[in-house]
Amino acid sequence: MKFLLSAVVFFLIAGCGYLPASHYAKNIVGESVSTEVVISMEDPQNTVIIKDAVDTAIITKFRTALVSKSNSQTHLKFTILSVGFSPLRYDANGYVTTYRTTVSMGVERGSKTSQGHYTVSGVYDFNIEPNAIISDQARFEAIRQSSQKAIDVFIAQVAAQGSKPPKE
Repeated sequence: MKFLLSAVVFFLIAGCGYLPASHYAKNIVGESVSTEVVISMEDPQNTVIIKDAVDTAIITKFRTALVSKSNSQTHLKFTILSVGFSPLRYDANGYVTTYRTTVSMGVERGSKTSQGHYTVSGVYDFNIEPNAIISDQARFEAIRQSSQKAIDVFIAQVAAQGSKPPKE
């Protein structure tokens, strides 16, 4: 009985034509991608963290190969527009206990056949001990997490473009 129920559910899902977002995104970016993150002169440490987050996301979310710019079908250029920390929650004594990190990026997508410009942002909330400062480790992790969320927004935008039928 369980097998029959599992088979029916499988065929219903398969019959719907469901495809993951990475499939649609590949329609736009292709099988090989190169990345570049413009170094922020004000905060070069954040650039390194964001570059790692970008490369990880491209490999895991797009499911494509990272290659050099000369060998890629698509080149993605990320520019850090802003990195900010803002207090969200305070304790009874007025000390900040929760911060929100916001990373905003501009993304330029270029290939031989098409171009695209995107502005994306991601947020990440994290707690700290009352009357404490944000440690470098917590700051780097917060920037990494919010960068990955911004990249998820970019991937969703590209997947939406890739799901549209081509214009004739």
